[in-house]
This record gives sequence, structure tokens and C-alpha cells, in this order.
Amino acid sequence: MLERSTHSAAVVTVSDRSARGERADTSGPLAVAALRGAGFACDEALVVPDGADHVEAALRALVAGGVRVVVTTGGTGVAPRDQTPEGTLRVIDRELPGIAEELRRRGAQAKPLALVSRGRAGVAASTLIVNLPGSTSGVAEGMPLITSLAGHIIDQLDGGDH
Repeated sequence: MLERSTHSAAVVTVSDRSARGERADTSGPLAVAALRGAGFACDEALVVPDGADHVEAALRALVAGGVRVVVTTGGTGVAPRDQTPEGTLRVIDRELPGIAEELRRRGAQAKPLALVSRGRAGVAASTLIVNLPGSTSGVAEGMPLITSLAGHIIDQLDGGDH
């Protein structure tokens, strides 16, 4: 467990409807609560519209701001505007495919549709970035894995030993 507020984290909810105020963001607050519970300093979720350009811009700003962990929710499916993975791939330097694979595997145990998620995970500079689906169940199932790995990944990014 991380020392309280040692590292910063952020959540980006990717949703056209939430960005327009037509639907409340329910998945972002779950991710924020999980990160705070794991000892990260985390503001309320940032909500952006769907689309690779919006995702890329939000991620680049957070990485430039020194945020150590970024979790996105939404935009990982196959609908035409689901482009979170594409925006994420524009930003990350190195993929961590095992995290995305494990998130899908765990999700599929509860709901086979979790295998449709195209979420990615990787690092950009000294930031861990992980895409989660927009469903509350996908976030609730995925956050324990992210919080269990984040401290070690940050330590490695900072030059720590294995």
C-alpha cells in the first residue's frame, strides 16, 4: 500500500453523453474512490467526449502535469466513436499487454462481453495509463488489479530494483 497522497492519479471518463450532461458519470467516481482508497491523491474524474483526439489531449495534459497513474473509463468497445485505445496508443511509449489481457480475462469470468473490450495499458514517460470499460462492473472488477500493480510500476519507472 502506498503512503497516503505520495503519488498523484487521475481518472478520465470518456463519454459523449456524460460530456454533454445528458448522463451522470457513474464509472469515474468508482475509479476515483479506488485510487484514493489505495493512497493516491486523485481529483474528481475529468469527463471528455468520445474520440481519439479528446482522449489523446487529456492524456498528454495529465502526463505533462506529472500524474503518475491515469485510468480511463469508457470508449473501449466497438461502436464507431469508441476510440479510447487509439487515443491512448498515440500517447504511451511502451505497452503493458499483460495488464489489458488480465483485465479482459477477469472481466470475462463475470461477463463474456468483457472480451469485446479493446482497452490498452502502458507507460508514457513516468505515467502508468490503463483503459477500463465504461461500465460500473468493469471498473469495479478492474480497479483492484490496477491498484495492486501501480506502486510497483511507479517504483520501476523511477529506477527501482525488481
